[in-house]
Amino acid sequence: MLKKVLNKLKVLLEKLDYRRDQILFYFINKFWPRWLVPNYLTYARLIIGILLFVLLFYYGIEDKTLIVTLFIIGILTDLFDGSVARCLKMESKFGAFIDPPIDRLLIIPIAIYSLISSHHWLLLILIVLEVIGGLISAYPQSKNIFIPPNIFAKIKMALQSVVFGMILITWPKEPNIFLINLLWISALLLVIALFFKVLEIRKVLNENYFKLNNLKIKSLKK
Repeated sequence: MLKKVLNKLKVLLEKLDYRRDQILFYFINKFWPRWLVPNYLTYARLIIGILLFVLLFYYGIEDKTLIVTLFIIGILTDLFDGSVARCLKMESKFGAFIDPPIDRLLIIPIAIYSLISSHHWLLLILIVLEVIGGLISAYPQSKNIFIPPNIFAKIKMALQSVVFGMILITWPKEPNIFLINLLWISALLLVIALFFKVLEIRKVLNENYFKLNNLKIKSLKK
């Protein structure tokens, strides 16, 4: 029963994501500079994530304007890179492969910065789930199989981006309970995303297993 409900929700969210793409495609086709390829946006997010970590934890810089600006730019690169790749037919396995870990690199420094003082359990759960997600993704990749992030992972990233942006804007005030509850919801979304990812990995591995067996049978018949 729960799986059916989640599947229906997954289909609905995928349709909404498709509509979002269609809206962005209109602007990308008209105004996007063709030299600015999607992977450049991903590399920019990588640099921003590292820079945020260094500024916050090495230099201890707490200039709200600087930190918020960098974070928002990083989020915008995440908003556009996938849509630009799909719109301009520039999708690549490499780009899809590096996108999730770079997303984590952008979010985790802000999560540590804003939650460690008073919401350490929430922070720990978010980090543990991200580590588990990375390990789950690494398993099929070790077999040269890539499973792209599903819609629940995308929604989780979007929700966390908005929430952490709002937390940064009101910093150093304590995050209000509404924003904290939204982060708990993002943790639930990540659990659901991992559940569907495991199902997808299992499906692909089974398909590859049957293909390999069929090839063996055909070769033996010859």
